[in-house]
Order: sequence, then structure tokens, then C-alpha cells
Amino acid sequence: MKPAKAPAALTHFDARGQAHMVDVAAKAETHRVARAAGSIRMQPATFALIESGSAKKGDVLGVARIAAIQAAKRTSELIPLCHPLPITRVAVDFELDAAASSVRCSAQVETLGRTGVEMEALTAVQIGLLTIYDMCKAADRGMVIEGVRVLEKRGGKSGEWTAPD
Repeated sequence: MKPAKAPAALTHFDARGQAHMVDVAAKAETHRVARAAGSIRMQPATFALIESGSAKKGDVLGVARIAAIQAAKRTSELIPLCHPLPITRVAVDFELDAAASSVRCSAQVETLGRTGVEMEALTAVQIGLLTIYDMCKAADRGMVIEGVRVLEKRGGKSGEWTAPD
């Protein structure tokens, strides 16, 4: 059995254990990309409302897409130690799974900068899914958001990373 790799030191704490914003000034600017995804499960009738576009509040997925893009751009306002980043691209997609009565949200965020955009991709997915919940909660308060995670990151000194299946 292969020994477990020691966890990396947490970068958001100084030598005294106090939280701080990581200094990225010495890092090179590179093209950085992160992809994240998650899903929301619901009752079949709620899924049908979304799929047909007949929800009382309108185009659920269209509003959720705009909310997810906006969330990626505002991540540093929500997560205290995130750097504000010049985001160059946010792409948000939704996949409908009728058999599971679920909607999968995926987001890809890109920048040319000194730090990665994993938090922006995760925030986009979470807010996209929360927007679906908000727009459909009158029909189904039991919806479940699950499986939100980073799928891939590229760029920077640590290079490429892809989530194991």
C-alpha cells in the first residue's frame, strides 16, 4: 500500500496562525482555468416545470446562468481571503437529467493572473444551483444540492489537476 502524501501547509495562515491574504506578487501571470460542477435533485413535477420553461417566475435556467456568471465575478466580495481577479471568461452550462429529476450545473472560469479561479468556478456553480432552488422553492422545498466540486484546474506553478472519477 502506497503511503499517503502529507497534506500541504495551509497558505491562508501566517507563522502565528493568524488568517491573512496570500501574497501573490511574486507569482507569474499565466492563463488559468478552473471547471466545477454540481447538481440539484427535485421532484419530477418540479423538473417538468424547469424543462418546459413554464415555472411561474420565468426562465429558470436563463436566470440561473446570469446569477452564476455574476457570482463568479463577485467571489472576492463573498469569500474573505480571495483575491479580486480580472476574469476573462465565465461559461455556465446546465444538463437536464429526466431519469434522476436533476439539473447539473457546470462552470468554467478563466483569467490571466497570478492566482487560480477554482473559488470562482465553485461559487458560480453554487449560486447557479441556489438560484434554481430559489425560483422553484414554491413548488418543491425538498430539493437537494449535491456533489459540488472542482473538476479541473490549469495554469500556474502547480500545473494541471483533474479530479479522480
